[in-house]
Amino acid sequence: MKKKKDIILQLSLRSIRLNFLRSLLAALGIVIGVVAISSMGMMGANMTMSVTEELSAMANVLVVKADTGGGGGGFSMGGGSSGSSTRKSSSSSSTKDYLTSANFDDIERAIGTYGTVYPLYQDSTKIQVGDDTGRATIYGMRDDDMANVLTVDEGTLPKTSSSVVVGPTFAERQGLTIGSRITIGDATQNETVSKFRVVGILTAKGMSMDLNSDSAIIMPEKAYVGLFGGEEEYDQVNVILKDINDANTTKTSILDKLNRKDNVVTIQDSSRMMESITSTVSTLTTFVMAIAGISLLVAATSIFNVMMMSVTERIREIGILRSIGTQKGEVLRMFIYEAVILGLVGAIIGAIMSIILGWLVVLAMVGTTAYFFTYQSLIYVPVSMAIGIAICVFSGVYPAWRAANLDPIEALRSD
Repeated sequence: MKKKKDIILQLSLRSIRLNFLRSLLAALGIVIGVVAISSMGMMGANMTMSVTEELSAMANVLVVKADTGGGGGGFSMGGGSSGSSTRKSSSSSSTKDYLTSANFDDIERAIGTYGTVYPLYQDSTKIQVGDDTGRATIYGMRDDDMANVLTVDEGTLPKTSSSVVVGPTFAERQGLTIGSRITIGDATQNETVSKFRVVGILTAKGMSMDLNSDSAIIMPEKAYVGLFGGEEEYDQVNVILKDINDANTTKTSILDKLNRKDNVVTIQDSSRMMESITSTVSTLTTFVMAIAGISLLVAATSIFNVMMMSVTERIREIGILRSIGTQKGEVLRMFIYEAVILGLVGAIIGAIMSIILGWLVVLAMVGTTAYFFTYQSLIYVPVSMAIGIAICVFSGVYPAWRAANLDPIEALRSD
């Protein structure tokens, strides 16, 4: 029995060798399909992991703002969706658009040991650098919070109320260096106008929802209050968690503490935005892979065509095999072997090319290959190989069944 199986396999290999070019073109379809699916899958996986790492740096931040009854304190950044959370009560929302020092103290007590908290002033006003005028975001921070939160790339943090630090993007756009002077304030709006000296340029922080320092001016609390007023009337309170897994517990603690009677605060949770973005990337990846999968359908048609032509050309050979005692199952297996061999060869070549081309695609589209050799990325190679082989076998089932069920007498009469 073992010898028969070897003969059947040899007959399958012989058929492939005799029709090498035709078989090669059929296998090429599988190669293209495997490469397309695995490359797109690896690109999506690497893009997802890259975005997730970037967003994880700010996912441990909660932003607490006053609830003004404007629809739950939603936010938008770079097209992201709202990530706010509000605990509803039967009372009306607060009409204040700022948080008081008493609110800040309550938030600090509610957080306990879950993380650190700091208040933040924020406004936008007219600025002038030399002869150029424009508008800029201005942040006001307490001295201790500046030391804990900000990282200076050049210079130092402000030590007086006449000095400021600026973000790297803002400094580049305005041509600022250490010692540059900035005039802040709009006299036409009855604002105080003051000149400040740049004493530091911050390290680039990137995308953030709590403190967008890259394109802003940051000054001490005393200087900010001198310009805009509103001492201890904070625009937001930022919470930096020690562990992102404590986000829901911390949110609940803050809401229970401050929203017992009225809706005093809303909380913006960046982890929800991260989930939304990664979900969108995953959906796009699936869609692109589905398009790439069309190439495997083309390959399936090619395999089916090759197998049907093989059956037609070998009708007499099949008749001879049946007449000398070869069983239907063995004829069926012979043609299935051909389909498996074509699929296996195509899948292996496709897998090797996927590693090479996939690396190039990821480098070009994502900009980094730091995650290329991770499980989440490389898993698409064996998956696409399995799909390619399965399609080959499926495409060869009907031709194999047709060959196995040929009438031996009719087959022997065939020219």
